[in-house]
Amino acid sequence: MQKQYRYFDWIMSVFVTVLVVSNIASSAKIVDWGVSLGGIPLAFDAGTLLFPVSYIFGDILTEVYGYRRSRRVIWAGFGCLALSAAVFWLVKIMPGESQWQAYAGDAAYLAILGGMSSGGIVLASLAGYWSGEFSNSFILAKMKVLTNGRWLWTRTIGSTVVGELVDTVVFVAIASAFGVFPWSLFLALALTNYLFKVGIEVILTPVTYQVVRSLKKAETEDVYDRDTDFNPFKG
Repeated sequence: MQKQYRYFDWIMSVFVTVLVVSNIASSAKIVDWGVSLGGIPLAFDAGTLLFPVSYIFGDILTEVYGYRRSRRVIWAGFGCLALSAAVFWLVKIMPGESQWQAYAGDAAYLAILGGMSSGGIVLASLAGYWSGEFSNSFILAKMKVLTNGRWLWTRTIGSTVVGELVDTVVFVAIASAFGVFPWSLFLALALTNYLFKVGIEVILTPVTYQVVRSLKKAETEDVYDRDTDFNPFKG
């Protein structure tokens, strides 16, 4: 019989919530800290504040439950992101009520949330998330076997360094290509997003350690993916 876990469903639920909320925030606002790094302004989409947490959850899922179960969660997140985009598109094409049109209107909706249903931001979000999360999970699982479970910080940070790089470059490049962000902001958005996301992972490493330790004890589980099929499309 398949083993039952106490906290797996809760972790998956929070993981998916973080994804959807951060995706909405990314479309809603670009934040500028008012400072520069090497002449590059530190501006980033607002979803960057929350999105790095998804990689921490991804690390925890793979470290405790293994790549196979993490793969299921990644696909669940992918499906929910696609569903949320479809809902925002449906809302966009529905006729607005007259009083709402007077104080807000379709123009305001399109300016703030319209991007959630535009082909560019949807494709960028899905492609960046999919490629980044699977890269992160694959590398962490491989490093765990190579290190025989030692030095957790090397694989949580190491996998994030690669996964976030893939995610950030793919997301910003596709979004810029579709006109969601101007190309003039490409380097600033990519660099700031990447540094911020990796920085969050490093800062929260002690928290990751504690959560991983507690979950392994509570679930009596500590998977090593020695014979795992890493095909992301395998069920």
